[in-house]
Amino acid sequence: MKHSVGLIAATFAPYAPDGSVNLALVEPYAERLVADQVRGVFVNGTTGESASLTTDERMRLAERWCAVAGDSLEVIVHVGHAGLEEARAMAAHAEKCGAKAISALSPYFFKPSSMGALVEAMGRVAAAAPNTPFYYYHIPSMTGAHGSMARFLEMAAPRIPTLAGVKYTWEDLMDYAAALEVDPGRFEVFFGRDEILLSALALGASSGVGSTYNLWPSTYLRMAEAFAQGDHATAQAHQRTARRIIQVGLKYGGLPAFKAILAWRGLDCGPTRLPLGPLAAGDEGELRKELEEQGLLEAIKSPIKR
Repeated sequence: MKHSVGLIAATFAPYAPDGSVNLALVEPYAERLVADQVRGVFVNGTTGESASLTTDERMRLAERWCAVAGDSLEVIVHVGHAGLEEARAMAAHAEKCGAKAISALSPYFFKPSSMGALVEAMGRVAAAAPNTPFYYYHIPSMTGAHGSMARFLEMAAPRIPTLAGVKYTWEDLMDYAAALEVDPGRFEVFFGRDEILLSALALGASSGVGSTYNLWPSTYLRMAEAFAQGDHATAQAHQRTARRIIQVGLKYGGLPAFKAILAWRGLDCGPTRLPLGPLAAGDEGELRKELEEQGLLEAIKSPIKR
């Protein structure tokens, strides 16, 4: 089944009980996503706790994902780092591993002083993988690097030969729409806010990257199909379901809660690393109870039928 939207799952970091990275989980993780009809994976991003991983851990995860994905999943490796030389090393490594694309967020401690500085910084990262498409990862809520992505694409287009688009994780739908209109034959602008994906589809989005595409992708695929068929009431109902699950998850800490839900689906990637930490005692039971009381557990369990 070819869906009207391509879902790219922002993967969780898989940990062993001792807190080390568990590479053995990557293959069954990939198999689960293929079965769920997800288009690809965004590895070592925010959901993947990249800022809490060492460069070596990130490289080993990238290498493993590229090895197991085959032709079934597109692998985008996030290489962003506060230090550009670390980012460049990971970019070169991802290209060597055969990643479909790489992505990088802005340096987030010493931030670019202007859009020109951001373009220059991203150009240096992209140049380390000269044969691999590059997507800028726009997530100003975490990096503090604000600015128009339509303007970024216009400025970066002649300066970054491998520039392929933007992963847009922000709520400025006017700027998102403008970014979609910048050389659409060249650029893809992934939408990164799962809870308002339907709004992006209405603006012309064809792809999204998000945490919850690991967890209840069938809801989003059904939503996109209904929207494509002009059944807006059904599409809105599916988006409402996704938003309500996300709201409950955020109530219980966000990422730790979503990793717990992933374990319910049969893939236990362990708790989040400090400084996030695990769910508080008793919260997992309360999370399940609240989702069940609101009739939301079925959306998490329900697969798309082939």
